[in-house]
Amino acid sequence: MKNSNLRKAAREKNDEFYTQLVDIEKEIKNYKEYLAGKVVLCNCDDPEKSNFWKYFYMNFDLIGLKKLISTHYKPSTILDISEQAYKLEYDGKEIIRTNLRGEGDFRSEECVDILKQADVVCTNPPFSLFREYVKQLMDYEKKFLIIGNMNAITYKEVFLLIKNNKMWLGVDNNGTKWFRVPDHYDIATESRKKIENGIKFFSMGSVMWFTNLDNKKRHEDLTLGKKYNKTDYPKYDNYDAINVDKTSDIPVDYDGAMGVPITFLDKYNPDQFEIVGLGISNSGLDIGVRPYKPEHKKYRKEIQKRGAVDGDLYMMVNGEVEVPYARIIIKKK
Repeated sequence: MKNSNLRKAAREKNDEFYTQLVDIEKEIKNYKEYLAGKVVLCNCDDPEKSNFWKYFYMNFDLIGLKKLISTHYKPSTILDISEQAYKLEYDGKEIIRTNLRGEGDFRSEECVDILKQADVVCTNPPFSLFREYVKQLMDYEKKFLIIGNMNAITYKEVFLLIKNNKMWLGVDNNGTKWFRVPDHYDIATESRKKIENGIKFFSMGSVMWFTNLDNKKRHEDLTLGKKYNKTDYPKYDNYDAINVDKTSDIPVDYDGAMGVPITFLDKYNPDQFEIVGLGISNSGLDIGVRPYKPEHKKYRKEIQKRGAVDGDLYMMVNGEVEVPYARIIIKKK
C-alpha cells in the first residue's frame, strides 16, 4: 500500500505532536466504563514517547483493561536503518516486543490485522491523514477516542459522520493544549512555544477530541438566554437562515434555521438541536445554499479582492458582501 503521504508528513515533521499526559487523563476519565475488559490499541504512537501508552500502562489494573497494544512508526531511509518499527503488547503481566515487517504505517496490512484485534483505539493520529484515519476506523467498526484539528469538522466526510450521529466531540475541548515536538521543529511565534526541562512544546488552541464513545456532556442542554431581533441576527442572502456569531447567542425564541460557528459542536446535544448541514462550498450546495448572485460575486472578487465560492453562506451588510467563517446550519428540536 502506498504511504507517500505519511512519509511526506514525517519528512516535514508536521505531524509529530505528542499529547500531554494531563490532557489524556482529563479526557479518558469520562469513558472508563467503556474501556473495562477491552483491548486498547494506540496505533500512531511511539511507546517510548507516547503518553497514551504510558497512561494505559500505568492505569491498566485500575481501568481493568484486557490488553494494551501500541505500534511504532519508523519509516526506513537510506541514511537511517538503525531501528525497526515494532509492536508492544501488555496483558497486565509482561510486555512483549515484536518487530514489524514494515514501517508501522497504520494503513499497512500487518497494522490493519492488529487493528482488527482491538476494541477501542486511542491515539493522536497524523492531522494530515485525519480523513483517511477516521475512514479506516469506521470501515472496521471500531470504537475510538482520538485527537484532531478543529477544522477537521469541515471535512465533508467527517462532518457527515457528525451529522449522522456516528461521531461527536469529546469533553475537554476548551483552552490551549501543549504538545511535545521534536527539537528541530520550527515554531515561528514565540508565545506558542516553551521549553521545560530541555523538552520543546508547541501550543495549539484549535485541537479537539473526536469519539464515538458516549459521554455525559453531549446530553446536557445548552442554556439559551438571548432574544431574536432582525438587527443582531441578519438573514443570509442565499439561504433561509439567520446568522449567529456566537454559540452563546443562539436565540431562545427562534425556531427556524440558524447558521452557527463550528465550535457549536462542543455544546451540541442531539436531543436539543438538529444539524441540517454545513454552509460552505459543495456541502452548502448540497443543502440548498444558492450560488452567488452575479453582481455579488463580481463585487466580492473585484472590489473586495476575496474568494467567492458558490455554496458559502453570505450576507449583505450595509451594502457590503459579508461571508462568515464556516457555519453549521441547525434547528432547535
